[in-house]
Amino acid sequence: MYQRSETGFGLSGSTASLSLGQAIDFSPPKPSFGSKLSRFRDYFRDVDLAPDLGSEIGSLTWARGLLTCGLLCGSAMAFLPGLKPIAGKVAAPVAGDMWEETRAQTITPIAWGSDTGRRMAANDLVQTLADTPERATLDVTATLGRGDGFARVLERNGVGSTEARKVAAMVSGVTSLGEIAPGTVMSMRLGERPSRDVPRPLEYLAFRARFDLKVAVRRSGGALSLERIPVAIDNTPLRVVGQVGDGLYKSARAAGVPAKAVEAYIHAVSSRNLLETAMARGARFDIVVEQARAETGEVQTGRLLYAGVAFGDKEKRLLQWNVGGRTEWYEASGVGEKRGGMTQPVSGARVSSGFGMRFHPILGYSRLHKGIDFAAVHGTPIRAVNDGMVSFAGRNAGNGNYIRLTHSANLGTSYSHLSRILVAPGTQVQQGQVIGYVGSTGLSTGPHLHFEVYRNGQAVNPMSVSFASRSLLEGRELALFRARLNAMLRIPVAGAQSASVTYGQGSAATRLSK
Repeated sequence: MYQRSETGFGLSGSTASLSLGQAIDFSPPKPSFGSKLSRFRDYFRDVDLAPDLGSEIGSLTWARGLLTCGLLCGSAMAFLPGLKPIAGKVAAPVAGDMWEETRAQTITPIAWGSDTGRRMAANDLVQTLADTPERATLDVTATLGRGDGFARVLERNGVGSTEARKVAAMVSGVTSLGEIAPGTVMSMRLGERPSRDVPRPLEYLAFRARFDLKVAVRRSGGALSLERIPVAIDNTPLRVVGQVGDGLYKSARAAGVPAKAVEAYIHAVSSRNLLETAMARGARFDIVVEQARAETGEVQTGRLLYAGVAFGDKEKRLLQWNVGGRTEWYEASGVGEKRGGMTQPVSGARVSSGFGMRFHPILGYSRLHKGIDFAAVHGTPIRAVNDGMVSFAGRNAGNGNYIRLTHSANLGTSYSHLSRILVAPGTQVQQGQVIGYVGSTGLSTGPHLHFEVYRNGQAVNPMSVSFASRSLLEGRELALFRARLNAMLRIPVAGAQSASVTYGQGSAATRLSK
């Protein structure tokens, strides 16, 4: 019986017995060489000598992989064989005739010019030609440049100078050569010539002389003849109606209105203080523009003819009308634009003497100075202060060279001491038009303009008169104006018979339909 004691297995008091601790040896056995080798092999079998160097950077595993990489690279470099240059012979450089001979037998890329090679020498089978053949006819396309001459274009493309001038004279008989637009394309055919010493004869020439005219020149029986080929033109104006969305200009352009017409429309509504209304979101614009459409498909647009603007219950219709040589925008009622006050007759001039009593420097006594004097350099342009008719232009005693204008039934102006007169009695002048030049003719002590204003035939202070006016159509002129306005409103709206197209926040019609 084995008893457990506090000092060890099998020992209890004085009893002598074999203890478990003494009977069995629990110390580990000493390993043999074979077992050590097996354990070493098992250890290295689980060790990764080539780990991913992109992960766990700085760890022992990463350091082991870096060491492996270094050992492999070092081993490869240690066994790298030595490289030594191989001795060889270099051909001696060629020069002179040998270089030319060598170059003649080489092939150079096209990018380098392809300037090498040698022609085959002639042998007994080669015969020299007395003359080389040329084409019987030659088709040429020429373009008329800006500032270029018609005959000059023909000569530059092979037509003889005499024949080119003859053709130019024929064409000028049906249209002005200056009206032929730059960029016009000319199709020509040049015929066969008897020798190379003379230019080729012109057999055929065709081009677009005008928008409504084609011209063809043909040779028949040895003589040239010109043929006019009219081009049918539809001159129905283009009318576009739309609604303002993100902006007036953007909406009108999106609706198909030409850029210059939109600019003219903005100017027209601005002249009547309608620009703010026309630019408001939701406002409606009505635009009529000159348009010419050729049967060949080309389209040309011209000036703005009619401008309408509507917003809510407010609507304005404007039509251009010419009265007395002045073209301006009139409302449907026949009321024209309001023109501002008087234009200064001499720009930037200083008033040297005002209206009222003064001592006359030549006559030697005081009298009423019926106008104002503008001191200016001799030859300074003098302009009409407002529209009017020339009632007198010529010499007038102490006034020297003198012009008098009638502006209305009760208003007139006069201009004295001029060095030169540019208008004649009975002619119509417009505000700002140059009518003469500053001088010192008549009773004058130096170059200046004496300017007077008359109301009901009496001289008044020019500074107290306002020439602001608004033209008004009356009688037959008003009837013609309203008939023209109604004709504009009867023009079919572009695309109105098909559909309207929405652009951004606004809608507008697109193409003209008849």
